[in-house]
Amino acid sequence: MSRTLLLIGTRKGLFMLESDADRTSWSMRGAYCEGWPVYHAVFDRDSGAIYAAAASEWHGSSIWRSADLGETWTQSSEGLAYDDGRRLSKVSSLSAAHGRVLVGVEAPGIFESRDDGATWSPYSMLTGQPGSEEWDDPSNQPPGHLGISAITADEKDPARVWAIVQGMSLFETTDDGKTWTPRNRGLRSDWPREHEEVGFCVHKFVRSPTDAQRMYQQNHVGMHRSDDAGATWTEITEGLPTEFGFAAAAHPHDRDTFHVIPLDPGHGRTMPDGQAAVWRTKDAGSSWERLANGLPQENAHLGVLREGMTGDTYDTPGYYFGTSTGQVYASADDGEHWSEIASYLPAISSVEVAIVD
Repeated sequence: MSRTLLLIGTRKGLFMLESDADRTSWSMRGAYCEGWPVYHAVFDRDSGAIYAAAASEWHGSSIWRSADLGETWTQSSEGLAYDDGRRLSKVSSLSAAHGRVLVGVEAPGIFESRDDGATWSPYSMLTGQPGSEEWDDPSNQPPGHLGISAITADEKDPARVWAIVQGMSLFETTDDGKTWTPRNRGLRSDWPREHEEVGFCVHKFVRSPTDAQRMYQQNHVGMHRSDDAGATWTEITEGLPTEFGFAAAAHPHDRDTFHVIPLDPGHGRTMPDGQAAVWRTKDAGSSWERLANGLPQENAHLGVLREGMTGDTYDTPGYYFGTSTGQVYASADDGEHWSEIASYLPAISSVEVAIVD
C-alpha cells in the first residue's frame, strides 16, 4: 500500500510526517541531520533517496542523504566550495533528477553531484548575466539571503533547468548550464532597474505537471501566469487580498488550477488580518476563491516561506503547508478542508511530499 511522506525542513533539523494513502492520520519522525538548519529537502523519485540542504553557523554547509527513508544518513560537502575565494555561506535549494543532484548556494551559484551526493563540482555560476556583478557583491547578500533560491529541472530533458537568483530574476538554460536566458518579460517591478531583462523579484516558480507550456509564479509584486513556457508572463493578481507572497502549488491534473498563500507585504509578512487562508484559482487566474475551512481565523499571524507549500499527485490531490511558527496544515480534498497535522516544530523552511510504496 502506498504511503504519503512529508519532508519538513526546519531551523532545527529535518522531520518526517507519514500517513497511509487516505491522509487522515499522521505519525512523526525526527529530528534528523543532527539538528542542523535544513533549508530544503527533496525526494529523488529515481533512486528513492532523500536529500537535505543544511547550513549551520557552526559547521558550515553540507548535503545530507538517506537511502532508506530516514533510517540512516550520510553527509558530504566535498567539492562544495568556490575556487576563486568567494564565500559560500549556505546551501539553500535542491533538485534531484536524471541521476544527478543540483544544489543552489549563496553567493549565487549551482553545484552538482553525479555520485549520490558523495562529491560536488561546479555546475554553473550564471556568469555574464546582466546584473551578475551586483549579486556577487557581498553588500547585496544580507543575512537571510538565499542566493539561488530555487532550482527546477525538466523531468524529460536533463539539459533544461530553471533557476531563481533571489531578488534578481528567473533564468533558464537549455544546454545544461553552458548558457542562460532571463525569463522575465511581462513582469512588473516597483523599483528602478539597470537592466531590461533582470531585476525582478521572483519568489516562487511552478510548472504545471500536465502542460509544459503553462507556468505560474508568485512575485514580490503580483501573481503571474505564462502560457509559453516562461517566454512571457501575464499578471493575474486581481482578486487576491495582496500582491505579495512566497508559497504556491500547482494542481497535478488540471493546468488551470493553482493554489497560493498571500501574505502581508510589510515587514511582518504574515497572512492578512491574522486569518489563515489558501487561495485557489480554477480558471488560470481569471478569478480566485478563499479556502479557509479548518484554518484558524483569529490571531493567526502565520508566515509561509518559498518552499513551504506542496501538493501530492493522488486523483483527489492533497496540499500541505508549513509555517514559520512550526505548524503543518494539510488538506486531502483539493483544499476544501484543512486540518493541523503537526504543531510546535521549529520554524519551517520547506515542505515536500512523496508517495512511496
